[in-house]
Amino acid sequence: MTGALVSMRECFPAEARAGAIWSRSLDSVELQPVVAITPAEPVRRLGTGWRWWFSESVHVPIGSRIELRFQGPVHLLALYNEGVRRSGETSIDNAHSSSLRSFAHKLTFVPAGSLYRETHETVAPTRVTFLYLHPAAFRNSDRGDGVCQPRLYFADSLVWETASKLKNTIESGQGRSLPYLEALSAVLAHELSCVNADVAGEPAISRGGLASWQKRAVVDYIERHLGEHVCLLTLAGLAGLSLHHFCRAFKQSFGIPAHQYHVQRRMDVAKLRLADRTSSITDIALSLGYAQTGSFSTAFRKATGWTPSVYRREFK
Repeated sequence: MTGALVSMRECFPAEARAGAIWSRSLDSVELQPVVAITPAEPVRRLGTGWRWWFSESVHVPIGSRIELRFQGPVHLLALYNEGVRRSGETSIDNAHSSSLRSFAHKLTFVPAGSLYRETHETVAPTRVTFLYLHPAAFRNSDRGDGVCQPRLYFADSLVWETASKLKNTIESGQGRSLPYLEALSAVLAHELSCVNADVAGEPAISRGGLASWQKRAVVDYIERHLGEHVCLLTLAGLAGLSLHHFCRAFKQSFGIPAHQYHVQRRMDVAKLRLADRTSSITDIALSLGYAQTGSFSTAFRKATGWTPSVYRREFK
C-alpha cells in the first residue's frame, strides 16, 4: 500500500478561504474540503492528510474577530486546545447553538453534510485541531452508523485521547499504516456513538479531574514558561493539590501527564515557528528551552516523526 502525506501552506490560498484545498489521495489529486475562515489574515493554519484522513492545526491570536464555516461530505471533529471569546456563537444546522465563552479542552462534532458556523471575538489565544474524516473511514466500524448526531462543546477524555492519537498518526507520516488508522477510526466511531447516546445537551463529567479554575491556572503557567523547566510541585501548588493528586487529576482532565502536555505544547509552538522561515532552527530550539539543536531535533522527531528541517521544507 503506497500513499503520500500532503502538506498545506501556513497561509492558505484563496480556495482554502472558500472552504477547500487541493490534496493528494491514494491514487489521485482531489479537492479536500476545509473550514473556511474569514478574515484569513490573522489566522495561522497547518495541515496534512492522506486518503480518508486529514488533520489541520489552527491558531487564532488575541483580539481577532473571525467567522468559521464548514459544510462538506466529510465528518468534522474539532478539538479546542485552548480558547476564550468575549462574544460569539457556534451552531450546527442552525438548530444546535452555544455561546459558551471558555471552551478549552472541549470537542465539537459536525456530521457530514451538516452546516457548521462559528464566530469569535477572542480574548485569549485560540488553538483548535480540525480532523476531517471521510464517512468511509467509519464504514468498517460496528458503530459507524451511530456517528450522526451533532455535538457542541462536549468533554470526553476517551474521545479526546483517541482523536489525539489519530491526529498524531496522520501528522507523523504513519498514515501509511492503513490498518492502524482504520483501527483508531473504529474506536473513535464507537466512542462518539457512546457520547451520542448520552442525554442531549448534558456535558460529560470528568470525575476526579481538575476544576475549571485549576485548569486555567495550570495551563496559563505552562504557556508562560514553555521555554523553561516546569516543576510539577509548582503546578500542584497552583492547583492547591498534593503532587500525587495533581498528577492523577491532570491526566484525567487532559488525557496525558503534565510533562507530556508541556512537551506537546512546545512542539505545537515549534511547528508554527518553523513555518516562519525568518527564524533559524537554532533560535527556535533556544527559545523553547533546548540548549542544543540536536536535543530539540530529537524531541521534535519523536513527537512528529519528522526532523525540524524536513518539517520546514514540507510546510514552506
